[in-house]
Amino acid sequence: MINLLIAIVIILAVIVLAKVVRVFELSTDLKGDNPAEITASDNKTQATMFVIGVVAWLSFVVYSVYAWGPLLLPESASVHGDDIDGLMSLTWWIIGPMFFLCHILLAYFGYKYYYKKENTATFFAHSTKLEMIWTTVPTIVLTSLIVYGLSIWNEVTSLEPDDSIEIELYAKQFDWTARYAGADNVLGKSGYRLITADNPLGVSMTDAASGDDKIVRGELHLPVGKPVVFKFHSRDVLHSAYMPHFRLQMNCVPGMTTQFHMVPKTTTKEMREITGNPEFNYLLLCNKICGAAHYNMQMDVIVESEEDYAAWLADKKTIAESVVVAAPVVVVETTEVAAEAEVSTEEEHTEAPASH
Repeated sequence: MINLLIAIVIILAVIVLAKVVRVFELSTDLKGDNPAEITASDNKTQATMFVIGVVAWLSFVVYSVYAWGPLLLPESASVHGDDIDGLMSLTWWIIGPMFFLCHILLAYFGYKYYYKKENTATFFAHSTKLEMIWTTVPTIVLTSLIVYGLSIWNEVTSLEPDDSIEIELYAKQFDWTARYAGADNVLGKSGYRLITADNPLGVSMTDAASGDDKIVRGELHLPVGKPVVFKFHSRDVLHSAYMPHFRLQMNCVPGMTTQFHMVPKTTTKEMREITGNPEFNYLLLCNKICGAAHYNMQMDVIVESEEDYAAWLADKKTIAESVVVAAPVVVVETTEVAAEAEVSTEEEHTEAPASH
């Protein structure tokens, strides 16, 4: 019933609008005016409205920067983050003034040169000098910006230092799992064919480098001031590891390894003081829409001193301690069962002739 009433209201509104337009046409005919003719007053009105529209638009832009600018990027907490923020600031300082200048000139020329019968346009077909200016200047500016950006990108994505801590970040719908390299600082091999209920990361138990690795869920701990290299994997779909405070984002692609290295520079405790939020934690987020619970795919990141990090990591069990320990028990039980079965079989064979 409500839908029917809404439809009736819409139909009546269209009819009323059509009647209003018709009344306007009739009144114009009675006055003897030509509705297709654009007067100087109409042109001036349109030019004035255009200026008002541009001013309103620029005012909204200024308000947006003032109100929501601080939300653009959080405080940088990595060494390379300062370089990326510098590139972002330089880009804004270039395009910001040009944005306002172009709109101001657009409003100015739109009002100054609106159509008047007494005005005649100047015939201006070509100017090599003008074309050289508007081609050369933007080319120099943009090329300089791109070269500077590439230099930062090459530095950020360069090979990690030899003393980097190796951490695997394993993504699946809808959580993160971290695997820390052990005392050898080498992650053991892994493969999707090795994934089981007891080995969700598919770590190769035959690889000597796997035994001292440590698997961690819930929280990711990092030492401040130490280089860390992340190896990203995905079990199911495309995910994207995103740590906004560290200016880090890298796709996690099924079937391949991607990586990113960085140096945390601000501990969680220090960032809590900077933000004034005693409950603040860095976050590892998924920045690709990976399914229904994508919004909840996150992990706390704790940056702490090297001493606190070492103590926290030492408290975690290695893969050898948490997974492989159970293997000998299973083998012994299997051996005992097999021995009992063998004895039983021998007894049956011994008694068999008597039964005949």
